[in-house]
Amino acid sequence: MSATMIWMFVLLLLGAVPVGFAILGGVAGALWLDGKSMAVLAQRLYSPTQSFPMLAIPFFILAGNLMMSGKFGTYLVNTARLLVGRFKGGMGQVSVLGSVMFGGVSGSAVADATALGNALIPVQKQSGYPPAFSAAVNASSSTVSVLIPPSIPLILYGLIANVSIVDLFVAGILPGVLLAVGMMGTVALVGNRRSLPRAPLEGGFSAFKGQLLIALPAMLMPVFVIGTLRFGIATPTEVSVMAVAYAMAVSGFLYRDLSWRVLWESSVATVMMTGAVMIIIMASSTMQWVLTLERVPQHLAEWVSLTFSQPWMVIMALNVVMLLVGTVLDLPAAVLLLGPIFVGIGQAIGLDPVQLGLMMVVNLSIGLYTPPVGTTLFISSAIARVGVGATVKALLPFYLVSMLVLLLISYLPMLTLY
Repeated sequence: MSATMIWMFVLLLLGAVPVGFAILGGVAGALWLDGKSMAVLAQRLYSPTQSFPMLAIPFFILAGNLMMSGKFGTYLVNTARLLVGRFKGGMGQVSVLGSVMFGGVSGSAVADATALGNALIPVQKQSGYPPAFSAAVNASSSTVSVLIPPSIPLILYGLIANVSIVDLFVAGILPGVLLAVGMMGTVALVGNRRSLPRAPLEGGFSAFKGQLLIALPAMLMPVFVIGTLRFGIATPTEVSVMAVAYAMAVSGFLYRDLSWRVLWESSVATVMMTGAVMIIIMASSTMQWVLTLERVPQHLAEWVSLTFSQPWMVIMALNVVMLLVGTVLDLPAAVLLLGPIFVGIGQAIGLDPVQLGLMMVVNLSIGLYTPPVGTTLFISSAIARVGVGATVKALLPFYLVSMLVLLLISYLPMLTLY
């Protein structure tokens, strides 16, 4: 039955059916052909919606939407320009540093790529930056968002792998910083080689202090989240609700840009994003049930342990599979499908589930700017009005940086386990 389900899922996916519905179609078809009742499918669809920790997802999304809907983006970009704009290729550096700052608010690479891309790519093009390079920087740097807390993919992995979300959040900070530093180094090399213009913000240190003080409360969102979780003050779900209150307080009393219209638009956007995620979560739970019923994860773990003699070879194989899957599936769907299977394989070779979670998120985030389905790749190319092929060519050094960081966290556990 599992083989039939997988083949039907792949065929539906090739037919451009959305991932969640393709999974449901594959499971329903396999159950029907096997003569099983569809009532089981309805039960399995309903089950994951009753998880209390799952409530953290819509509340963190809402907190990010509220914070990003007003003046915070402008303050953030100005602060980044004051910090790195004076270097050659300064606006490219602003894209990377801005992604680090935005990541602590949105937790979404797609939201990051859209918000920062619309704000920075047109300015970069007017300043003489090659459109393909601007699109490449935005597409790749936006994936730093999925490592900086609060990260939606890390929350999903924690829920399906039964791993502490607090540990995942803390473990994601250093890989996120390494990725950002590597990309900033790449931008600096390209900026110097092509003599790309600087982009300093007028006003000097006095302007810097003013911009930083204004942007700081929103930039402290990840510190607030990590600190509250780390000291056991509240659960992830409770912290997500507190994050919404924090976002409303900053937007309403500090920035003074919170209105009923902003609240309504942020809520609608949150409902749409949560709905898309929940469809995938519900559908994935049915597929996981079929795979568990037929002991596929256990059989796969046994096959891997017999085929590969050394743990480092298993880790390399897992990375190759994740890289391939990440190019055709969106990050949340890939995490939900691969997580339950790979956790069992990781346990068989003594791989810590926290390290595996960071490997998975970094790995699959590379797929966000890799053809044929790279979401941030197509968003950035569309904003820059440049062909996807040209953007991919400009992305080559960023692929190298991301692969290097992936190898480091795959084979150096101390980077994620502390």
